[in-house]
Amino acid sequence: MKITINKRKAKAGTLSLRLEFYHGYTKTPEGKIKHHREYENLNGFIYATPKTPAEKQHNKQSLQLAEAIRAKRIIEAQNGEHSFKSGGKLKASFFDYFEKLSNEKLQTGSKSNYSIWYSTLNHLKSFHGKGDLTFAQITPEFVEGFKDYLQTTPLTKSKTKLSSNSASTYFNKFRAALNQAFKDEIIVKNPITKVKSIKPVQNKREYLTLDEVKALNQAECKYEVLKRAFLFSCLTGLRWSDIQKLAWSEVQLFNDSYRVTFHHKKTETLQYLDISEQAYQLLGVEDEPEQRVFKKLKYDAYHNAEITKWCMRAGITKDITFHCARHTFAVLQLTMGTDIYTVSKLLGHSELKTTQIYADIIDEQRKIAMHKIPSIGL
Repeated sequence: MKITINKRKAKAGTLSLRLEFYHGYTKTPEGKIKHHREYENLNGFIYATPKTPAEKQHNKQSLQLAEAIRAKRIIEAQNGEHSFKSGGKLKASFFDYFEKLSNEKLQTGSKSNYSIWYSTLNHLKSFHGKGDLTFAQITPEFVEGFKDYLQTTPLTKSKTKLSSNSASTYFNKFRAALNQAFKDEIIVKNPITKVKSIKPVQNKREYLTLDEVKALNQAECKYEVLKRAFLFSCLTGLRWSDIQKLAWSEVQLFNDSYRVTFHHKKTETLQYLDISEQAYQLLGVEDEPEQRVFKKLKYDAYHNAEITKWCMRAGITKDITFHCARHTFAVLQLTMGTDIYTVSKLLGHSELKTTQIYADIIDEQRKIAMHKIPSIGL
């Protein structure tokens, strides 16, 4: 932080004095520079063009006083104890601070993570509803109110309330921002510590067994491209978003087998995935490099309904969506003995704990299997 004496035009022939606290700048997603400044009025002035000895003496004394206050603020800032921290900083805009953190996430992380921060900011503005929000206004009561708001008020595009997991995610971004503000010594007490988190709900992850995948392969599906894409996901673990945009230029022959090289749509990172021969056969007839592999693959009500009908033709009564193919891949790999670290890498997970959910499924299946042995008469 840089602290300087700022002079502004005041009454005719005079300049008012204030301290400027400059916190640097950030770039918006559009590439515009946004500077972050705060001010402290010194309630003093100097003559713009002093003419008399008295005016010159006045200017000298006023600037000496302003410089003394500036020096004091610099020392206090270094020690983290000056009044600006409990006064001026608390009057600063939390919305601006949150936006600054969001832009930093865009520069260092993925677009999907940035979009969550951006959505959280919009929810905060809707909840507050009173223009700007200062740090001083964020009390434990405000935090509790925002928590309740996320669980009861916002609606999704389908006019339903936010899921517990979505509410939990947004609230955690709010928590992260307040924790960072505490680290940055903008606030001396963190109100978030007095409010419990929104617990996410662990949804059941439906998946198919190997026999069920084989049954699907034999059953009729109205949309041939949907069938190939779904089975391809079962064999590779790729998400629908990555399969839908997959181009032939991203499929290459590598060491006598085929490799898919693509930009992960969710994490915005480059991924390399070696695929099996049967997975390659599901790609169909090779086309021009710029052409999509799974042409006419759509995400709409007709294709989603066909997955259910296709499963019924195969004798499967589970509630299966396209994303279940990814779950299927993970469970099949772990069932066949692939270590959890390798499965995590194949799925493109950034944290091992995300993959652990599938390991828990395997443990539960083993428990069920142990109870399948009929009574031996004991």
